[in-house]
Amino acid sequence: MGFKMDQPLYSLSDEQEQDEILKMWESEKHGGLWEGNNRLPMPMVILMALIILTAFMITMPIWGQRPTAAIYQDHIKLMESPEVQRLATPEEKMKYVADTAMQMAKSKGDSRLVGDLERHPLTWDDLLNIAPGIKEVQSGKSKYAIDNYTVLGDRIVLANFEGNFVKSSPAFNGPGGMKSGADDYRERKQPWWDRGYSIDVFYVSYFCLVVAFIVKRLPHFSRKPNMAKAK
Repeated sequence: MGFKMDQPLYSLSDEQEQDEILKMWESEKHGGLWEGNNRLPMPMVILMALIILTAFMITMPIWGQRPTAAIYQDHIKLMESPEVQRLATPEEKMKYVADTAMQMAKSKGDSRLVGDLERHPLTWDDLLNIAPGIKEVQSGKSKYAIDNYTVLGDRIVLANFEGNFVKSSPAFNGPGGMKSGADDYRERKQPWWDRGYSIDVFYVSYFCLVVAFIVKRLPHFSRKPNMAKAK
C-alpha cells in the first residue's frame, strides 16, 4: 500500500494499489450490482456545500451564545412593580414580567434583545436569585458594565473573555496616543465570532478532509473495472 503524492487531486494511491482495487471490484458483487467507479455528481457536491453554508449562516448568531445579565435589566425593574406584587403565584408574576419585558424589547426595535429573551427564558426563582447581583452591578460598585456579566446558574459572573481595553483612564488620551492607566481593564464581552461554532468549523473541515482523503485513495473515476471480465 503506497502513497502517491505527486498528484494528490488525481489519486493518493500508487498504480499497484489501484489495480488491486479494480480487481477486487471485478470479483465482488455489491447487492447484485457492479462497481462502476463513477464520480459524485457535481450538483450533489454543490448541494452539500450549500447545506453546510446555510446551516452556518442560519445558526451563527445563536451557537454557544450565553445570556448576559444585561438582557434582564427590564425584568429587575418590573419585578418590584405594584402590578407584579399584586399577582398571587410565581408563575403569574413571571409571565407578566416576561411578556412585558418582551413588549418593551420589541418597542425598542432591538431584534437581538428579542432573540436573546426568546432563547433564555427565566423562572421566578431564577430571577430572584440573579436580581441581587444585577442590582449590585447597576449600583456602580463594579468597574465592568452590566453586559460584561453572564448568567451562570443562580448568579451572575464576569464573562470568561478578554477583549479590547476600555478607556477608563485619562492616560489613554495622553500625549503619544493610547497609554495604559492604573484602572484600565479589558472588556469581558463574548466576541461576535465566538458563538461556539468555531469548534464545529473544525469538525466539519476535518470531516470533509477525511472524506476527500478516503476518496482519493481509491482509483481515479476515469479508471473503470473491466465489466466483461467481471461477468
